[in-house]
Amino acid sequence: MATTTAAVPEAPEQHIGAFGRVVGAIVNPRPTFADIARKPSWLVPLLLMIILGLATTAIFSQRVGWRAFMEKQLAQNSRVQQMTPEQRQQLIDTQSKYAPIYGYVGVVIGTPIALLVVAAIFMGIFNATSSAALDFKTSFGVVAHSWMPYVIAALLGILILYLKPPDQIDLQNLVASNAGTFLSSDAPKWLLALCTSLDVFTFWVLGLMAFAYSVVRPKKIKFGSALTWIVGIWVVLVLVKVGFAAMFS
Repeated sequence: MATTTAAVPEAPEQHIGAFGRVVGAIVNPRPTFADIARKPSWLVPLLLMIILGLATTAIFSQRVGWRAFMEKQLAQNSRVQQMTPEQRQQLIDTQSKYAPIYGYVGVVIGTPIALLVVAAIFMGIFNATSSAALDFKTSFGVVAHSWMPYVIAALLGILILYLKPPDQIDLQNLVASNAGTFLSSDAPKWLLALCTSLDVFTFWVLGLMAFAYSVVRPKKIKFGSALTWIVGIWVVLVLVKVGFAAMFS
């Protein structure tokens, strides 16, 4: 008498919620980005970065003030030092007035634009070089969640704003996570731009983004090639940043 074996149904894949993805991108990235590949999302990480950016700007405005920041920045600019005292004072007054506006607008508009540009660039690169068939929503979800280490940096920055004396706070190196920490205040601007780019959280994001793309398209994108492209584009941006700093310092 023939025996039959009942087919065992496969267990349904467990979906990770939006906030679980934010945490999972940092602590358990492989299943998190595999879930993003099945059902892309990006809204929660984007809102989280914007909220923390606005909070940092508001706390800095209250605890330190933009006038002190502008005075310190302009004191290191050789072109500004060639101005008359009246011209310098007028420049400080103007920039101190508009700096918080630029700060808030930059966070609200600049954050999504940066994510959009990066997602579009790597979607194009990987589709052209690896036939990855990435759609924009998936690429945007990958980039948004790969930037979650910056959320940790923002939380640490807010803590530092409350703990450090206002006159010791450096907004451009708030967490002291990059090589610029070891430079003196009179270091050349191009060197400062280079060293501040060598940042622990930036390296974390670059590696996580390369890993994420290799997870969402495992048969098409290898981690090594993804990392090569991502680091290569980052190096170009750093060189542009250093060039501008050298030209306008």
